[in-house]
Formats: sequence, C-alpha cells, structure tokens
Amino acid sequence: MLKARAALYSLKSYHPPLGNRQGLRLDFNENTVGCSPRVLARLREIDFENLARYPEREPGEIVVAKHLGIEPAELLLTNGTDEAIHLVCETYLEPGDEAIICVPTFAMFEIYAAATGARVIPVQAGKDFRFPTQDVLARVNERTRLIAVANPNNPTGALAPLKDLLQIAKSAPQVALLVDEAYFEFSGETLMRQWRELPNLFVSRTFSKAYGLAGLRIGVLAGNDQQMGLARRVSSPYNLNSVALACLPDALADEAYIHAYIGDVLHGRERLESELRLRGIRYWPSRANFVLMHFGAASAAFIAAMRGRGILVRDRSRDPGCDGCVRITLGSGEHNERLFQALSEVLEEIAATKVTQ
Repeated sequence: MLKARAALYSLKSYHPPLGNRQGLRLDFNENTVGCSPRVLARLREIDFENLARYPEREPGEIVVAKHLGIEPAELLLTNGTDEAIHLVCETYLEPGDEAIICVPTFAMFEIYAAATGARVIPVQAGKDFRFPTQDVLARVNERTRLIAVANPNNPTGALAPLKDLLQIAKSAPQVALLVDEAYFEFSGETLMRQWRELPNLFVSRTFSKAYGLAGLRIGVLAGNDQQMGLARRVSSPYNLNSVALACLPDALADEAYIHAYIGDVLHGRERLESELRLRGIRYWPSRANFVLMHFGAASAAFIAAMRGRGILVRDRSRDPGCDGCVRITLGSGEHNERLFQALSEVLEEIAATKVTQ
C-alpha cells in the first residue's frame, strides 16, 4: 500500500470558508474594489504569444527590487505569501526540528512547518494579544530552526515591536526568523533590509491585499542574498504565471491608486474603532486593514444578521484566545459606508433582542 510521509497523516487541513460569498466581501481582508485600472488595461493587451511562452521571473524581480529599495539577489517572487512561507520551511526545517509560532496567527505557518516533520511550538500571545517576546525567547533551544511571525498579525491586527523582533533575531542567529508583512501598507512599519546585519532574518510581502491582486497570486520573499540563493534551490523557476508577471509593473506604477485606497482603509479603520468604543464593544486596536472585535455568545447572530444585509464578515472563534470574536475588513469609502449602515442596524437589533429576553 502506498503511503505518504508520516507527518502528513496528522497534519491539520486549512479549509477557507469560501462557498457562497455573495455580498460585500469583508471577510477575507481582500481589496474591496480590486486592482488598478492600469492592470486591467494590461490584461487586455495579453495575447496568445504571451501565454504560449514560459514565464520569465527575473525582469519582474528587478522591478520589485527597485520598488523595495533592495538588490534583485535579495528577493524571490513567490506564488503569494503562502509559497514564501513554504519555501522557508523547506529550506530550513527537517524532521525533529522545532518551529515556533505565536498564536493566534496565520494558519499556513503551522501547516507548512508541520508538513516537513518538524514539531510546531505554539506560544500564546499575551494580554490583549501583545507579542510574547520573552515567552518566545524562553522556548528557543538547540532544536529550534524557525520562528514565524505575522506583523501586523492576522487575525488580531496587533503589531510586534520591531525592536523585539530584532532582539529575537540577534539572540538566536542559528534560527530563521520569518516576518510576514502581508499588511505592511496599512502599518507602515517594516524590517526590510535589516537582514544585511542579521542574515537569519527574512521578510515576506504580498500584492494580494492593498494592490488587489489576490487572484494573480504574487508574493515576495526577501532576505540575505546568500540565504536567498539557498531558498531558490527549492523554488520552481516557473512558480509565477506570465499573466501575473506582466501585470505586476503596472500595479506598482499606479501609486496614486494604491495611496487613495490605503487612505480609505485607514479612515474606515479609525471610524470603526471609534464606533465600537462608543457602543462599548470590545475590540483590539489594529494596524492592518481589518479589526477584530468580541461579541461573545452573540457572535453567530451578528454574523448571520450582517450576511442578511449583504455584508460578509469572518468568524474567528476557532482561533486560540478568540472565542466569540469576529473580524471585519475595511475597504473603499463607499464600501465602508455600507458597512457602517448595516453595522448600526444589526447592533441595535441585537441590543433590542437582549432587552426583550
């Protein structure tokens, strides 16, 4: 009987609740209006010859390196952030190694690390989901080969202090520290280029969020040029499709579009947090394009009532420490207005239900 590697039989599966997503999608942290019009124009120019050739990644890496202010040898374009995480795990983890993740966090950290046969060590976030720096350092030992951190974190929106992450990288030079900055555009804080002093540091980015290219699957893994050379050995030379590579320069060039969208998100985030404060609803201050809030036993009713008004929000109750929590994505000004209208109606409805019970 054919058998897979032993690690796969106990591996958790990630099943995103896709299915019927009819309505305003504020559940997956996507860009709510989509990509730049310049990207759509470029898509219309792609012909059969573009699709018949194998994709060339190098020209795209030169463009992205210039955009990030680093050298092309310091980065690798990946099939979304997921592949960036996968490549780091494949490069540095072996069966018997240990990988530390701070929970709650992005599910793919655990899945890709465990798939190598490594042991995943979860470290619970501190009070109010603060980054548990000292707890992480206390769990590092001779078997630790990877520490993975989402910054800002998903689903909490919390930002780990950059000085704390640098402290971890300096304290454990034998450990690969992967900092996933998928929501960088909404926080403005980065460890980009710090690997020049700390070669065990890696930074990943995505063009799925602010740039609205989730369907094209484009990410970046960046780090020390020698270490990136090793990561390239486990990457396919054709991991990105030619359509994504053709559209990427146009997405990067339309800075006005991206800045306007980010401005709408930040304004909506501030307004949502203010609204939750006024209504006495517990939430956690966010540095991402979403806010995590707590509805307790009313969370399921809240999610259903929002869906009934055409607004999709995300149940995060299964994440460690997130029982009764809901995550809501912010988007364009128009979409935020729809959110606040529905939110006001649903909260009043839930409050009235409590009064009559």
